[in-house]
Amino acid sequence: MAGHSVWKNIKHRKAAVDAKRGKIWSKLSRAVIVAARTGGVDPKFNSALRLAILDAKAGNMPRDTIEKAVKKGAGGLESERYEPTRYEGFGPGGVALVVEALVANTNRTAPEIRTIFDKNEGKIGVPNSVMFGFVQRGILLIVRNATTEDALMEIALAAGADDVLSSEEGWQITTSAAAFGAVREAMEAAKIAVESAQIEYVPLNTVSVDQATIQTVEKLVEALEDHDDVQRVHTNLSMD
Repeated sequence: MAGHSVWKNIKHRKAAVDAKRGKIWSKLSRAVIVAARTGGVDPKFNSALRLAILDAKAGNMPRDTIEKAVKKGAGGLESERYEPTRYEGFGPGGVALVVEALVANTNRTAPEIRTIFDKNEGKIGVPNSVMFGFVQRGILLIVRNATTEDALMEIALAAGADDVLSSEEGWQITTSAAAFGAVREAMEAAKIAVESAQIEYVPLNTVSVDQATIQTVEKLVEALEDHDDVQRVHTNLSMD
């Protein structure tokens, strides 16, 4: 997927974050709770928690809120136990979607996700109905004024990155899912500001549709992202 397409997706996502900050903090907090509960409370020995905390900080979540989430996960005090769940489906124009969620009650959430698809000209699929068209990759975006290209290349590749692509907005670092944490932490250690860092489901091939269909797909994505249990939505929609 082209670098500037990823930047467009991130700008769209950041706008949604700014508009719904309280809900976003709730989702980030949930991710911290689950990571602490499943892997322990020490970020040094729990890479999932370490990355969840970095995500929370990137979302401007207050430190005390993050600490409360860690303690809540450590004590197993959450009233509902959330489990990572994935939904797959199709949107208008045959666009494929992968929906990542943290779910406490599948019997409640699954029908709600299905309804969102149905109301937005989509159709939920069975497991693995679209996953064959995606691969998990770490994607980090660095703004142009955060560092120099030579320094970024040296640090990223030494930490295990696969590639660094340049665009007008900045740089896109691509990693394997396994190397993502090390590269993210290398940026943190070098004090290089990261615009966005996520393990994404990247499409092997993208689908091009007309502008009206793009808007309909975006409406579906926004409706899915607005669901309390949904963490991220990935598509194979071409943004070129």
